[in-house]
Amino acid sequence: MKQNGFLAIWSDVDPADETDYLHWLTREHVQERLAVPGFLAVRVFRTEADGRARFLIFYRLQEASVVGSEAYLARLNAPTPWSQNIMPRLRNFMRGGGSILQESGSGAGGYIAPLLVARSELADYREAATEIAKADRIAATRVFEVDHSASEIQTNEKAMRAGDRSFEAMLLIEALDEGELAAGLAMMGTRERAVYRQIFALEARDPASM
Repeated sequence: MKQNGFLAIWSDVDPADETDYLHWLTREHVQERLAVPGFLAVRVFRTEADGRARFLIFYRLQEASVVGSEAYLARLNAPTPWSQNIMPRLRNFMRGGGSILQESGSGAGGYIAPLLVARSELADYREAATEIAKADRIAATRVFEVDHSASEIQTNEKAMRAGDRSFEAMLLIEALDEGELAAGLAMMGTRERAVYRQIFALEARDPASM
């Protein structure tokens, strides 16, 4: 089975909304998404940003085309009542789906650093990702490229949010230790040094049916 697609979603949540958001996310939303053919697994990460919790939801997809599939778009155009309540409260929403270009290392780390990069920089970052994966306490690195034609399709769910953004590409570094990850980022000289901690993960119940 191919597993070379992804969907990454960021959003900020005010402290007063966080419990409701997490209950919605873990008790309804991701189960709904994992029931869509081609959605294989989800991981949820959290960090702090400007007094709010910032979440990254990462879905592993069978292939990049799932982002624009009829079944997925049908879900986006029929948001549940709970989703209709949550979506307008999300801030700094960013979303992109497409292809996993490269994976170095194995497994997954409990701490990650997502570095957003330009598509024109991908060759350099793919080379760097291979070397970073060899460093102490780094579990893996992954490189992603967004398919904007599928990611930016207008839907009823998207219409409930204000100021949606996307991105071109991303290098994801996964580590066993938060300190080592932060030190590695500093050595790279990058200004993007947000470290996220995994707080939830779930796999589709019947991957064979995807």
